[in-house]
Amino acid sequence: MSGVRATADRAGTRRAPGRFRPRRPWRLAAEAGALLIAAAVAFPLYWMVLSAFKPAGEVQSTRPLPWTLDPSLDAFRRVFQQQDFGRYFLNSLFVAGVVVVVSALIAFLAATAVTRFRFRFRTTLLVMFLVAQMVPVEALTIPLFFLLRDVGTAVPGIGLNTLGALILPHLAFSLPFAIWMLRGFVRAVPAAVEEAAAIDGASRARFLWQILFPLVFPGLVATSVFSFISTWNDFLFAKSFIISATENSTLPMALLVFFKPDENDWGGIMAASTVMTIPVLVFFVLVQRRLVSGLGGAVKD
Repeated sequence: MSGVRATADRAGTRRAPGRFRPRRPWRLAAEAGALLIAAAVAFPLYWMVLSAFKPAGEVQSTRPLPWTLDPSLDAFRRVFQQQDFGRYFLNSLFVAGVVVVVSALIAFLAATAVTRFRFRFRTTLLVMFLVAQMVPVEALTIPLFFLLRDVGTAVPGIGLNTLGALILPHLAFSLPFAIWMLRGFVRAVPAAVEEAAAIDGASRARFLWQILFPLVFPGLVATSVFSFISTWNDFLFAKSFIISATENSTLPMALLVFFKPDENDWGGIMAASTVMTIPVLVFFVLVQRRLVSGLGGAVKD
């Protein structure tokens, strides 16, 4: 009986509610460091939004304050009153949407091919994907300019001054990363799943789209986020390839209106940047669950 009572006492001690357990010092230090890093990353975003709501006098003040007692929407009015701002927004949305959908589709098929099949130059092809990621975008801008100029004379719609001139380069730069990342998700699906589907009479196309595609969909979401952000925030290609057709400009080009020779309109710049950030935040909110599971799967692989 004494042994049973002692065991019960120990169990009760383990289950005692409200008992304080001090955290380890290294964990507290890690949490404090994470909070500092998060604050450092979030502070520029906070300052951007704050400057967008500040009156012009406070924005141009030599002693800026990290708050405002007189918020104003004048900067946002100047942004939305800008000519063709809505068209620039739709152009950016169209280019980013096409790049996300097409790159996800091609990357899924390519990742399946290099993972499930054995063919000549397979390793060489994968190494070329890595090499393509190492080349700076700025080094390829001028060759891409001449390439799009020559291609545009033969194939209308994808040359300079067209939205195709923005879609094709972003596809080329987003595919290597997407293919490499999706390889891990495709490889994580056991070959026994495909064999079981074949025994049940499923064709290879049916296995590809009805079984494999849903399993690797979190990885597609994760790669789509990176494709969307890089395309949405692009300024270099939009400035280099859209020369005279301003109706095909994208949203980052609208910021140039607020840069003036005599004095920059920093309130308008911050307001336009805030408006540009909203679609990215909305996209993150819509795919956050899939994104977390996708990145977790990528790390696990």
